[in-house]
Amino acid sequence: MHQPLIDLQHISKSFDSTMVLDDLSLTVKENSFVTLLGPSGCGKTTTLRIIGGFESPDTGKVIFDGQDITSLPPNKRPLNTVFQKYALFTHMSIADNIAFGLKIKNKPKAYINDKIKYALKLVNLDGYENRSVDSLSGGQQQRIAIARAIVNEPRLLLLDEPLGALDLKLRQDMQYELIRLKNELGITFIYVTHDQEEALTMSDTIVVMNQGYIQQMGSPENIYNEPENAFVADFIGDSNIVPGIMIRDELVEIFGSKFVCVDKGFGTNKPVDVVIRPEDIDLVPPGEGSLSGVVTHLIFKGVHYEMEVTTPDGYEWLVHSTDLFPVGKAVDLKVDPFDIQIMNKPASEDEEAIGVNE
Repeated sequence: MHQPLIDLQHISKSFDSTMVLDDLSLTVKENSFVTLLGPSGCGKTTTLRIIGGFESPDTGKVIFDGQDITSLPPNKRPLNTVFQKYALFTHMSIADNIAFGLKIKNKPKAYINDKIKYALKLVNLDGYENRSVDSLSGGQQQRIAIARAIVNEPRLLLLDEPLGALDLKLRQDMQYELIRLKNELGITFIYVTHDQEEALTMSDTIVVMNQGYIQQMGSPENIYNEPENAFVADFIGDSNIVPGIMIRDELVEIFGSKFVCVDKGFGTNKPVDVVIRPEDIDLVPPGEGSLSGVVTHLIFKGVHYEMEVTTPDGYEWLVHSTDLFPVGKAVDLKVDPFDIQIMNKPASEDEEAIGVNE
């Protein structure tokens, strides 16, 4: 068993008596792409800044490859950070921006020149050495910020919402670039975003955070298909989250109708939360499904139709389908047992914040 590259041990941090991180522990393996995902104020950027040395934890330790680096300043840590505001030096050429860290380390001129060429090639900006920062687009500036970080050959690259200022097409292009760079360089990436699609696209591991706690950690597929609580289900992708009664193992009642599922161990006749993704609902002719309803809303989304189906209890089910069902059409809802996710109801608001299955 290899020791983790980063091991955060019982980190707590408050600002002005507001708890931002509460006893957070997290390990990151070498050569992985880990994304800290969550809403504004959940603690993800503070976690990144503590790893980078820009904030000190109130309690806890930051261990890097077995060494305690909690009290080391940022410039002494074997890592680099790329911020949302790229912090490029506008009075310097592109080459001087990229060489900045190497010059501080007193590297030989020939070595620095080789590194500049290599980094520009990696980020697909060959020949840009003598350009000014102001002449570059946002996407190009982003690439230079990454080039400046990777010439230092850090074992860990921290990225704080680095694509936030880019338009959609550029963001998508840069997502592929970042995945390629990680694979080519073998650097470990820790990436902060509130954009679920970005997290699902790029990560090996997603850490979903809320109110200073880790709600769930796992692969993108695991987080999406097996959310551990209502917060994760609601935050990652669209979800129908409805109250249910677990009648017994593998049988749940939703709004008076019985659905076969695959979950066990929730007890008998126990109130639960049920998660069903919109794409997992099949609309079938009346009498062929478990719940009846009427299509009350329809939007064409390009890849699929997004519909709302209102059932007699008044609940509006979100449904994604490549088949069109016009507004006013009577339908039944049918769901495969494997696509019904059962979760414990939180016993309190605190439990809701922490995540009931931790």
